[in-house]
This record gives sequence, structure tokens and C-alpha cells, in this order.
Amino acid sequence: MTMATEEHSEGLVFHPMDQFTVKPLFGGTDVHWYTPTNATLWMGLAALCIIGLLVFGTRGRAIIPNRIQSIAELMYGMVRKMVEDITGKEGLKYFPYIMTLFCFILFANALALLPMSFSPTSQIAVTAVLALLVFVGVTVLGFVKNGTHFLGLFWVSSAPALMRPVLAVIELISYFVRPVSHSIRLAGNIMAGHAVMKVFAAFAGAALLAPVSILAIVGVYALEVLVVTIQAYVFTILTCVYLKDALHPSH
Repeated sequence: MTMATEEHSEGLVFHPMDQFTVKPLFGGTDVHWYTPTNATLWMGLAALCIIGLLVFGTRGRAIIPNRIQSIAELMYGMVRKMVEDITGKEGLKYFPYIMTLFCFILFANALALLPMSFSPTSQIAVTAVLALLVFVGVTVLGFVKNGTHFLGLFWVSSAPALMRPVLAVIELISYFVRPVSHSIRLAGNIMAGHAVMKVFAAFAGAALLAPVSILAIVGVYALEVLVVTIQAYVFTILTCVYLKDALHPSH
């Protein structure tokens, strides 16, 4: 037992995964459902940024927009076009929710790149809730809009008759795996990037490795700037694809 303790104390002096620990804001160690935490703080800041951009940044509604209004209009137009292209005109009534989802993930990812920040989207609990809301909402909508015809999503009528039951089972399994892949993809990508930056940062104090470490951090950080937007876009576009299946379930 003593040897194990000594080996542990002589191990890594830095822990790349410590940055993902959820901690109470006002001291203590216990985290309950009502406890304000660092995750709560940064999700709240993401919400405030969205309000600042889309509400206060566009309240002037100028014909010649300023920079903030231009960014807001660009985001609005991009997400609206995505929803319309994938789901059709019928899907535009669900645009406000999809726009909110995109903005929240984008700002939560972006704020996590600030020094001493926390990344809520690295927590599977956060991304799982977002994915489950999409999954449950799309499933309920599919049955409300189409009734039992929604089950046609799992029945590949164009396949040979003998293959249809097998494909139905495969389609059913893949459907219920959606929230798992939807949530893990986002959390895994965000967590991996931050962990890699922390590893490289740990070597910045070594005289010989410092230049290489700093260059590596800059490269990974630049990549993470892209990942911030790409992961928000991927999560949103998959939501649109799932919504399309609910509105038009026939294979």
C-alpha cells in the first residue's frame, strides 16, 4: 500500500482531465442538483452571450448593419437555410429551437477557449440532455404528425421481402443509438482538444521542449477554433436530419 502511494506521488504532476471536474462555485465538495457549479456559470454566460448578440445586438435593426448585427444575421440566415434545405418549408416552424440549440453549443464551445474557463459541452451529462431532448421531441413529433405511419421509417419497402425484417431490426437499433452518438460525438471532440492542449502546456516549462510545446499549443488552439464551429454545425445538421425523418418517415 505504501509503495503504491509512493508511485502515485512520483507520477504525473499534472492531470489533463482535472479541468473537466465539476466544482461548486461557493466552496464545498458536494454537488447536488441545485448546487451552482462552474458548469452552471459557463452555461449561464453562454446564454447571456446569445441574448447580447441576438437581442441587444440587433435591436437597432439598421438597414446598414453594424458588425454585431451582421454576425447575428449571418448566423440566422445560415441556420434557417440549413433547416429549410434539409426539412423543407414544413420544418421552418421548428427553426427557433434549432437556432437556440446551435447558438448555445457554439457559444459554450467558444467560451471554453478562454483562459481559466470551463467547457460545459465536454460533460456528457450536458450533451446527453441536449441529444435526448432532440430524440424524444423528434420521436413524439413523428407519431403525432404521422401516427403509425411513422413506423415506416424502420421498414425498408424497397428491399427484398426476406431482408425487410432484418433491416427493420437494424434500423430500429440505429434509431435508438442516435442520442448516444449525438451526445458522445460533441463531448468527445471538445474534451479531446482541451486535454491535448493541457498536455502540451505541461511541457512548456521545460527549457528544451518549450518552443516545440508552444508551437504545438498554438496549432491545437487554431484547430479547436475550427472544432468549436464544426461541432455546433454537426450537432445542428444531425438534428435537422432527424427532424426530416419525423416529418417524412417513409423510406
